[in-house]
Amino acid sequence: MGRTLLIRIHNILLGAKSTHAFEATMDTYNPNKPVDSENWLALDEYTRIDLVHDFHSGLDLELTEDGLQLHASIHVIVENQLAMEVDLIPETIAKLTRQGLNRHEAIHAIGAIITEDIFDVMKGNTEEFSPKKYRRKLEKLTAKRWLKGQY
Repeated sequence: MGRTLLIRIHNILLGAKSTHAFEATMDTYNPNKPVDSENWLALDEYTRIDLVHDFHSGLDLELTEDGLQLHASIHVIVENQLAMEVDLIPETIAKLTRQGLNRHEAIHAIGAIITEDIFDVMKGNTEEFSPKKYRRKLEKLTAKRWLKGQY
């Protein structure tokens, strides 16, 4: 159920999937550097997750392998939204970095909102993911609120 829900929310966040006839040339990922949207979107989803996973596995994180996979998947959702210029995502990344977060931290802030919404659906606190609620949370999100754990 968890993976199906994640895919469903991912598809809602991105709207209709687009297809790209562009050949990807990306072999590394660094969340502090913007990705080339065309290259990113030309990669299949598993390759994107592997690239993000590889970056994070080089860090000294206290995550299980499953936790690292989930973390990478949330990163990919945010990067996909950014690459596809989903409403408010580029603006929110820009706002958070102007306010002092690095790009990686800004991705985590947006990812935390997504994760919280997924968790609420899984716990039964809400019946389905709400794009309107997601948008309101993005509008309220600031670096100061994120650093205080108030997103």
